[in-house]
Amino acid sequence: MNITKSKLRAKQSITVLTGAGISAESGVPTFRGSDGLWKNFRPEQLATLEAFQANPHLVWEWYDWRRKLIKPIKPNPAHYALVELEAQTEQFTLITQNIDGLHDKAGSQNVLEIHGNIWKVQCTKCQYLSHNSEVPIQILPTCEQCGGLLRPKVVWFGEVLPEKELETAKFAATHCDLMFIIGTSGLVQPAASLGVAGKQAGAYVVEINIEQTPLSNIADETHIGKASDVLTNLLS
Repeated sequence: MNITKSKLRAKQSITVLTGAGISAESGVPTFRGSDGLWKNFRPEQLATLEAFQANPHLVWEWYDWRRKLIKPIKPNPAHYALVELEAQTEQFTLITQNIDGLHDKAGSQNVLEIHGNIWKVQCTKCQYLSHNSEVPIQILPTCEQCGGLLRPKVVWFGEVLPEKELETAKFAATHCDLMFIIGTSGLVQPAASLGVAGKQAGAYVVEINIEQTPLSNIADETHIGKASDVLTNLLS
């Protein structure tokens, strides 16, 4: 039995941080580089408030394209392993940088989507927040409450993360016994700092990734491999 398995057996409080790597196993594109190129536009050109204000139709066309790609994708064994882990743990928080909603689809309960969710929309006029899974979505979509223009409820370049979710994530990272960091590059702030904060607060940090990352230097254990394989092994 390795150290991680012994700590899992102890049913201590657990916080998990997931990134694009866990969704990549399901086939979700990264939407960076060649994956993100759409009609000669790059994500950095479209995922901004300025782009939305200048041409909301264009930005919504891009998000509609992304939603069409993500809609048929299913959670993979790593997502379901985290659902199982949550069911076995008294204090469990799942923090994700992903906006695809796959953790919700798998059945995870206590999920903090710090970068938002592509299946949620928010009114730019009255701020009403709602779910919308329409594919294709009406362009331009309008608020059912006041008729205002809707925007994707995601964090765009140049925007700050939602304060409530970020503070809750920081608390979870610094008040857990065991912390998993799964499929994240360790480069995107402020999410990358959560692992460091957890380590400094005394958590036992376990990294799972297909390659070494900057977070490998602070992790107590680093498991190189697919999240589905590593988590299935740890929970067996």
